[in-house]
Amino acid sequence: MKPLHLTLAALALAGSAAMGETIATGDLGLVIERTTGAVLLVDQSDRAALARIEGLGDLSHASLVYSPDQRFAYVFGRDGGLTKVDLVERRIAGRVVQAGNAIGGAISDDGALVAVSNYEPGGVRIFDAVTLEMVADIPTGSKTIGLVDVPGRRFVFTLWDAGETWIADLSGDEAQITKITGMGKNPYDALVTANGRTYIAGLFGEDGLSALDLWDEDPKPRQVLPGYGRGEEPLPVYKMPHLEGWALAGAEFVLPAVGRHEVLWVDARDFTETGRTATHGQPVFAMARPDGRQVWVNFAHPLNDTIQVIDTVTKQVVHVFKPGPAVLHMEFTPRGHEVWVSVRDADKIMIYDTQSFEKRGEIDADSPSGIFFTARAHRMGL
Repeated sequence: MKPLHLTLAALALAGSAAMGETIATGDLGLVIERTTGAVLLVDQSDRAALARIEGLGDLSHASLVYSPDQRFAYVFGRDGGLTKVDLVERRIAGRVVQAGNAIGGAISDDGALVAVSNYEPGGVRIFDAVTLEMVADIPTGSKTIGLVDVPGRRFVFTLWDAGETWIADLSGDEAQITKITGMGKNPYDALVTANGRTYIAGLFGEDGLSALDLWDEDPKPRQVLPGYGRGEEPLPVYKMPHLEGWALAGAEFVLPAVGRHEVLWVDARDFTETGRTATHGQPVFAMARPDGRQVWVNFAHPLNDTIQVIDTVTKQVVHVFKPGPAVLHMEFTPRGHEVWVSVRDADKIMIYDTQSFEKRGEIDADSPSGIFFTARAHRMGL
């Protein structure tokens, strides 16, 4: 029999070896390199790039979601590609080209299903998160947008051509579809609140938005800010705003206006307008710092070298700066002490302190666009 102290020492050594091989993913993220079909694995604390993973197809318009354990990312490419990336082994773990033109996706609340929203041939296709085998095909006869996950193994998405929102319930053996009509003309994007209750679709074909209360047994569209541009000549739209970049600051939504140089403030309880803030250009993303005190806004071409920071108490712009040509995306660290900014035409990711606005670092990247930290794994609708 071995002495106890030798046994404990052996266990400690074994534990140390195992600990040395452990790779934590909670501080990591991926950056889309839109022209090369690659993603860049980055470390938040070190403000550094760790690896480049190639072979993901057309990422000219791409997004991703994470598995609940933060090990795998599911990347949705413009070419219809669904690619599973292993952050620990830093490689592609699976890939399927499931459509001709895709526009984003979502992962179910239990992490078992990945859904992809398609322009061509339209509809939504749903895959097993482990194998990437298709488990459901939901044709819509329309381009689909605004795909989000909500509780109960459900997905919500909207039809551009038909002006409808569908709820797909995958909790049983087959998908059960609820169709909601009358959402408005040409809904272009949508968001869901953090509790999964309120789904809001922005409208391109008319001034306004439509909201659904998903806690209602029979959800009906509710108009939000109908005719908000009434009496004004709309400007040419150079880039559609993204409602994924919406902000909930305190009790108010902050939303980018379509074809206008302003963001709109809406009471989150009764959907009445509470204010407007004039901006430098047409907003693309209006994103709230995690504490809700600031909203950071970037803009469409040709004014896309600028970011404005709005104080949510005063609704006034408190800081303006120019990180560089073609600012495409922003991502806050989970507690909001820093923001990472992709500057496509400078081939850089810029990192800023959100209190002092000082630059804390930069990372070389090839035409960077979307930035996605693994903390998203635990947030609904992302």
